[in-house]
Amino acid sequence: MKILQTLQNWGFTSETWRGRKGEYWFLGQVILIIGLTIVPIYRPDWLSIDSPIAIYLTWALASVLAVGALMLIGKGLLDLGQNLTPLPYPKEDGQLVQTGIYGVVRHPLYSGLILAAASYSIWQLSVSHLLLGALLFAFLDAKASREEAWLSQKHLEYVDYRQKVKKLIPWIY
Repeated sequence: MKILQTLQNWGFTSETWRGRKGEYWFLGQVILIIGLTIVPIYRPDWLSIDSPIAIYLTWALASVLAVGALMLIGKGLLDLGQNLTPLPYPKEDGQLVQTGIYGVVRHPLYSGLILAAASYSIWQLSVSHLLLGALLFAFLDAKASREEAWLSQKHLEYVDYRQKVKKLIPWIY
């Protein structure tokens, strides 16, 4: 019963999957994340690294990105609190969060997922994961745009917030 209550709190209802709250955006995101976990590693010969120093530097970069991803996702979840929903449509009783990590980037959960995909791609030197990560970036960028349209309708202050805080990459984009 707790699972059903959580799903209802997130905005899933008996009318869900009619696309009114962005259910298909959520499904697409899940499919891409599953794809990232099951796609085979493709590393062309020219991408092989023989130098131990280069391997360690690659792993260090991947580790830094992974820690950044965990920080974005963890802080994003904490700062959202009861406003969390996997659907791009805002919760009926939800508040606009503009503080904490949301004062640095508007979609830290999406940013964290993108960074995690980049981290794993670099760790494995996998072209297939890099391509799926790029697809995930494009998909989450489009999902965020749809979400922002709904947020702008619900929260008049969202337009000003959009002008101050970048969408997916802090201080850049």
